[in-house]
Amino acid sequence: MSIVSGLVLYAVIWFLVLFILIPVGLETQGDRGEIEPGTHAGAPANFNVRKTVIRASWISALIWVVIAAVLFSGLISVRDLDFFDRMRSPAGGTGG
Repeated sequence: MSIVSGLVLYAVIWFLVLFILIPVGLETQGDRGEIEPGTHAGAPANFNVRKTVIRASWISALIWVVIAAVLFSGLISVRDLDFFDRMRSPAGGTGG
């Protein structure tokens, strides 16, 4: 895995974890019973973006380390995920 593919993998994991964490622990204005005029009852009442981003960063880093370790160790390769046999073997292929 190159540096760029490692960064892309981290970014994908980070956004996935961020969108999973957004509703976790969220208290809405409707839950509190304090609905501001002009807002929806489902609008967040106590959303802390900084806390959510920091949590997403730490969790993403842990997940990335596990995935990178598996890829670098060679336990799983791209050829292991070729379920339809579209990749030719390196020894017997035509190279194209």
